[in-house]
Amino acid sequence: MKKLEENFAPMWELNPLWQTLTEDERKALEEHVEIVRYEKNEVIHYDGDESAYMWMLLEGKVRIYKEGIGQRQQIIRLLKPYDIFGYRACIADEPYNSSASAFEPCNVYRLSREFFTHLVRNNGQLCYEVMLMMAKDLAFSEIQTVNLTQKHIRGRLAESLLLLLKNYGYEADGQTLAMLLPREDLANMSNMTTSNAIRTLSQFQQEGLLTINGRHIRILDEKELEHISRLG
Repeated sequence: MKKLEENFAPMWELNPLWQTLTEDERKALEEHVEIVRYEKNEVIHYDGDESAYMWMLLEGKVRIYKEGIGQRQQIIRLLKPYDIFGYRACIADEPYNSSASAFEPCNVYRLSREFFTHLVRNNGQLCYEVMLMMAKDLAFSEIQTVNLTQKHIRGRLAESLLLLLKNYGYEADGQTLAMLLPREDLANMSNMTTSNAIRTLSQFQQEGLLTINGRHIRILDEKELEHISRLG
């Protein structure tokens, strides 16, 4: 972790959540927020750590994960720029219930729990927007729980590929996922072993749904992946 002195656009220009702040609150926010850099695979916070901060991702990608039996990771979410994380534990004044690490070098805005909760308590519109964000995150978690526990391997992997597409989109060619994900991480997203992820990707390639070149995955039949995901 390294604190930066670089100038980035203010938070309210990057995420609509902060547009609810008054002029005085924006000035106070600028005095309290820090910009921090994390290198690839560096842990931002561990499951069980005291919730001292909430974060907003500026640049790069962050994974949110839980460690299970045998230190096997279950990736819960992959974040994109301007996503907010760590806020639920701050509001509840509880330890973080998951870990976060930099998937690649990233810069984040970091805001202390005390100041964040002060804003939530004193700005009704911000409080409402945080409630909406929390409700959407809860709905996503409920859907993911069903997907990871009830879908078969093919359905789970197709769901993960579509989620990566939704979050990061395509490269300039309009087919290659704009996310270079190691097979182990793809498996951890899909609640399966790495060998099963590799085998299922190969099956999808044989069926003409995608092509694989190292970590580059080129989607050839998005609609069929959606069909496989729906079937489970």
